[in-house]
Amino acid sequence: MPEDAIPHAPPDRFHLLAKPAGAACNLECAYCFFLDKAALYPGARTRMADDVLEAYIRQLIEAHRSECVTVAWQGGEPTLMGVDFFRRALELEERYKRPGMTFENTIQTNGTLLDDEWGAFLKEHGFLVGISVDGPPELHDAYRVDKAGGPTSARTIRGLRLLQKYGVDFNILTAVNRVNGDHPLEVYRYFRDELKADWVQFIPVVERIDADGRRLRQEGDTVTERSVLPAQWGSFLCAVFDEWVRHDVGVMFVQTFEATLRNWLRLPTSAMCVFDETCGAAPALEHNGDLYSCDHFVEPDYLLGSIREQHMGELVGSLSQRAFGQAKADDLPSCCRECDVLFACHGECPKNRFVPAPGGEPGLNYLCEGYKAFFRHVEPPMSALAGLLQRGRPAEEIMPLIRVADDRREKTLEAAFARAGRNDPCPCGSGLKFKRCHGSTAG
Repeated sequence: MPEDAIPHAPPDRFHLLAKPAGAACNLECAYCFFLDKAALYPGARTRMADDVLEAYIRQLIEAHRSECVTVAWQGGEPTLMGVDFFRRALELEERYKRPGMTFENTIQTNGTLLDDEWGAFLKEHGFLVGISVDGPPELHDAYRVDKAGGPTSARTIRGLRLLQKYGVDFNILTAVNRVNGDHPLEVYRYFRDELKADWVQFIPVVERIDADGRRLRQEGDTVTERSVLPAQWGSFLCAVFDEWVRHDVGVMFVQTFEATLRNWLRLPTSAMCVFDETCGAAPALEHNGDLYSCDHFVEPDYLLGSIREQHMGELVGSLSQRAFGQAKADDLPSCCRECDVLFACHGECPKNRFVPAPGGEPGLNYLCEGYKAFFRHVEPPMSALAGLLQRGRPAEEIMPLIRVADDRREKTLEAAFARAGRNDPCPCGSGLKFKRCHGSTAG
């Protein structure tokens, strides 16, 4: 169907996550919300058939008005489909593409099934691979386990090393949970120093459970014991940011920081949907052709339709999907609308808005406390970074500026320590008396 024949045209470009194996996975990570989605298709063999694959690629191309199309595969575990499935997908891209059209092929994997055939294939066709790693082995294996409850870190790192062997572009996706959330620098430095990664995504684990203790729908105001705590999430981001902004700007790329900087620059989009004013341009496709509003809302109330019966472009551009995306802005409680960091946060992801605001209004983000702490903490360096880029200067110039500021602060604190009495509040801001804090080792 040509684009001008689609009754409700979708955005010029959108990012669809296709799940060719549905909820099927060779692992059983404790916090994986998608494993529960198998209940939506009881008894089904969750493997994408060739007719659905062809409809997906053809309609995706037809629905795009941009010349670059992202073809993104996720799961479950998409490598369960085998290399030949993805070869067919590439053949379909070539068959249906318009003149001058290019593709960004991406795949998210746990890495445990990668072998030399995969490495050669991914490199040859320029795939960007996201590989899920939660930190050093003892942190990764806390929740990322196999079907027998055994550790998976060694197998995942073997897959990552294979990607490096073949020169495949990869980034790391980390689910920040109640365990690794207490070890931000250990996690970050492991990626930087041991794994030699240069791009990291940190995703907060927020598992809502309903009255029956299930995770099938986004319902209830209770979270699991694996879920990261709001203050813990803010502290994690602040600690990693402080390390990054002093040592790694221009070398390591952290998705949250990149998106935050784009909002500080007041760019039209942060390139990270959770920090944009509205959403709705990131639908999810199930193995059987069912299209849902979002990867986090694969549930009956958010089923847009089937691409076997209706064109994907019409579904993504439908009034119901537009309403879903606009609700992100319209449903903000008044305390969010008056917040000094609204421009950076925009209420974050709607799936996390399930706690009452201070005035009793519904819809405050569960992670609000952490995000406020983070955005306020990074305000001075982010403003400086934005200023450098607006003047055409490289972002790396922020690092010596931060070090100068650190030296000045250290000298100021040393002088304040020298003046402080034993029972005075400690000048470091801890809230403790000087004698219980920095003064405890004074001569």
